[in-house]
Amino acid sequence: VLCHLLFFFFLRFPMYYSNVDEVRKLMNTHGKGKKPFLFAVNFEMSEGIFLERPFSQSEVLFYVREMYTNAESNKINKNFHFSATPLTYPEYKQKFDIIHNNLLKGNSYLTNLTIKTPVTFNLSLDEIFKYSDAPYKILIRDKFVCFSPERFVKISGNRISTNPMKGTINASIPNAEQIILNDYKETAEHNTIVDLLRNDLSMVATNVRVNRFRYIDHIKTNISDILQVSSEITGTIKENPDNLGDIIFRMLPAGSISGAPKDATIQSIKAAEQEPRGYYTGIFGYYNGTELDTAVMIRYIEKEGDKDYFRSGGGITAYSDCLSEYNEVLNKIYLSLNHN
Repeated sequence: VLCHLLFFFFLRFPMYYSNVDEVRKLMNTHGKGKKPFLFAVNFEMSEGIFLERPFSQSEVLFYVREMYTNAESNKINKNFHFSATPLTYPEYKQKFDIIHNNLLKGNSYLTNLTIKTPVTFNLSLDEIFKYSDAPYKILIRDKFVCFSPERFVKISGNRISTNPMKGTINASIPNAEQIILNDYKETAEHNTIVDLLRNDLSMVATNVRVNRFRYIDHIKTNISDILQVSSEITGTIKENPDNLGDIIFRMLPAGSISGAPKDATIQSIKAAEQEPRGYYTGIFGYYNGTELDTAVMIRYIEKEGDKDYFRSGGGITAYSDCLSEYNEVLNKIYLSLNHN
């Protein structure tokens, strides 16, 4: 009887691990064997998920750039409501001041500060996954849903690329694109994150170069359209490109949602945020046997008991204005749904 129960368990949950070192090793093994898999790692790198047959189960749903999914997507055809109760400006300022003081002391050059906001809505997490309009989506049932616009890295053969996303503005503002591209603080923040990601890629690759610098992505939300600024950086993997786990884990946590330098910045984040992020701002990805495409887990809703929380954040520099940063993290609390 026990053997039958174990057999059923592994059919339903094929290779579901929580040990991140085991996840890294399995990514290497499957990369060498050209065997597909789905994986995820949380921000603290204390927990991970590995599924060697992701299409044969339904507890973890995923969608990667219209290419790979184990779930149906659809356009929303029902009325929905979505509301948030964010922390107050004074509460945010307490967190901001911790980050800003560390920046002024030179402990960090760029720090990503995030907040946790109670939200209410009349959709299930499964429906948010189904209706979300995003290039990367993942759902762990009864735990969280993520609909991310941001790639972490893509590995294809010996080529590696990343697309850091830094800089957000409401698209309805007159001359929004010119404003965001000419903003001194936003430019400094983006330059810093591009330098950080160039350094991260240089740990695993040669011939690292910026192919596209500060291009604009247009994102539709349930509140208003926003513009996001991204860049594209590429390189040639130094050693065995099949060691996918070693390559990915060398660059974690993702620079765009931590900061620079990483170690000191993460200490600043812990002091300001006062709680683990979990899978929010971690990464997930799918390997098809040839290419690995991964995403940063932003635009993220998690369930705790009977309550739901939206996580959002933004990059802080020494030039940052607290009120502007507060408004930015509030603007990122949205649903990006595919409407009829």
